[in-house]
Amino acid sequence: MACPLCVLSVLLLMIFVMTGCSLPSAAGKDKNRGLLLGDDEIAVMKAAADQTEPYGFLSVPTCLARSGDLWLIADCYHNQIIFSDKLGAPLQDWKVLTADCIQPHTVSTDGTYCLVDDTEQNRVLVFRRDDHEFTPVQIFNDIGSRPHYTVYCEKTDSFYTLSSMTGEIYQFRKDREGIWLHTIYTVPRIADTYVRSFTIQGDKVYFVSGISSTGEAPCIVCCRLKDFSEIAEYPVHEKYAGMIELLPFHDDWLVTISTDLYGSQDAATMLRISSLDELSSGSCEEVYEQYFIGGGTPYYMTSIDECWYLTEHRLPGYSLWRFFLSDDDISDVELIY
Repeated sequence: MACPLCVLSVLLLMIFVMTGCSLPSAAGKDKNRGLLLGDDEIAVMKAAADQTEPYGFLSVPTCLARSGDLWLIADCYHNQIIFSDKLGAPLQDWKVLTADCIQPHTVSTDGTYCLVDDTEQNRVLVFRRDDHEFTPVQIFNDIGSRPHYTVYCEKTDSFYTLSSMTGEIYQFRKDREGIWLHTIYTVPRIADTYVRSFTIQGDKVYFVSGISSTGEAPCIVCCRLKDFSEIAEYPVHEKYAGMIELLPFHDDWLVTISTDLYGSQDAATMLRISSLDELSSGSCEEVYEQYFIGGGTPYYMTSIDECWYLTEHRLPGYSLWRFFLSDDDISDVELIY
């Protein structure tokens, strides 16, 4: 006598075939794994990247990161990510992680994987750390519009990538097989606004203000980390509309500004505020020229081993700073590149 479960399985298979449906398979999960690179593709990409940094200077550096003992820089306008085991080494001694990108803005790592947002190609590139090298393993295409900011969050053990023009946030997770796309969230309030970054603080996420294509007034939007539902908005004066990043600093905040509401980089600065509510006044404390040279555009800030790093552009020879935040003050500011 046939097993009832076997008979049921056969009947289900016949139904799926007759109705044109397909049975679930392992391949169903792979649709969220992007493009899995084969051995030949990996070899080609590694050969193209197996060179030392060809320029000897940085062109609009946007992000510094570290994976174990290796430092990484997003050299945005040189269309490359470079790495070295010594921060401060001559740039021509750095190696190229990838040049298969157009204006990458951030590189983020959990120690095993590195994710690069390939901004102008709407992609995220995935690399796996192998000893003192990185192996390209996956490519995620169609990641919103101009993905601009990627961070790894220990709290959720996830990478998050922001589509800077659409208000979409892509959450990537990892398993034994690699990286996979877990969820795509949307924050409606910033769906038509150019937003450069977000800050995860506890169980909240703060999106910096940007310039809206529909005329919405600039504001910082605070959301819940668990589902990116909106909690609050903080109005921002037009002088500070084109923000870059928010940094919690003891009981204060540091804020880097790229442009005003009208796109002028003459408004570029760094602010120190005690409350996000101050940003609506237009008279916040500016600390850019007090601690740094001023006159450029301060960009993303990164914390590594109790040191802070600031990327900067528009001023030749002033690309990367190191500083400390101690006793409620900025101190020991040092130019690295």
